[in-house]
Amino acid sequence: MITQYHRPASLDEALQLLDQPGTLPLGGGTAINSPAYKGQDFAAVDLQALDLKRIEAKGNMLEIGATASLQDLLENAHTPAALQQAVRQEAALNIRNAATVAGSLAACGGRSPFAAMMLALDAKLTILSNASSTTVGLGEYLALRPRGLITRIDIPLNVKCAYEQVARTPADLPIVAVALVQWAGGRTRLALTGTGNAPLLAMDGTESDGLEAAAKNTFHESADQWASAEYRMDTAATLAKRCLAAVSV
Repeated sequence: MITQYHRPASLDEALQLLDQPGTLPLGGGTAINSPAYKGQDFAAVDLQALDLKRIEAKGNMLEIGATASLQDLLENAHTPAALQQAVRQEAALNIRNAATVAGSLAACGGRSPFAAMMLALDAKLTILSNASSTTVGLGEYLALRPRGLITRIDIPLNVKCAYEQVARTPADLPIVAVALVQWAGGRTRLALTGTGNAPLLAMDGTESDGLEAAAKNTFHESADQWASAEYRMDTAATLAKRCLAAVSV
């Protein structure tokens, strides 16, 4: 429950407020409304006035402002088609219009198509605190979920991407999903989602040999109420093969 509301006019003011215990950033409400904060009281720092919504292509990188909405990202002309697909699978239109890019990553669970695609893209997060500015990979961020204000997310544009999933219905979050990104030099990153607390990185190598085995091994102990481990292993291998075929065209 929000007990205090602040709307700072500058990043410095926002950082000072967020440095106080029991204070959370508020973009589109995705993170604050996640199960992690259910039943808690906290102060909210609204980020709307901080000019963090811009999405710009700079060279081979796409710089995404933290408070850009998922729909803003979906509609941007520079957004890779596979990432657009993952954003569509993440949430319905009304949620996409409200949910911010940073908030969606901060609050993501293990069935998030968007977070899986961003993990495969090796997204870099710029995080500010009163003491410093740091840049961390999304994988590191998801493992630790550190405090601090995400201000920007950078992803590469000079890559080939593919996304495949299996779900109960087209509108459901995936039971198994595979996100694959390949760089011109042969670097290949494979991320999987469908279970657990965050997407899983199955491969980050200089070539795609062993891709299907990596996908299968990542889901070795992934049984839950939605699917058996064996189903996920076989499905992940099949989807990985489809993704590799798509980026090899």
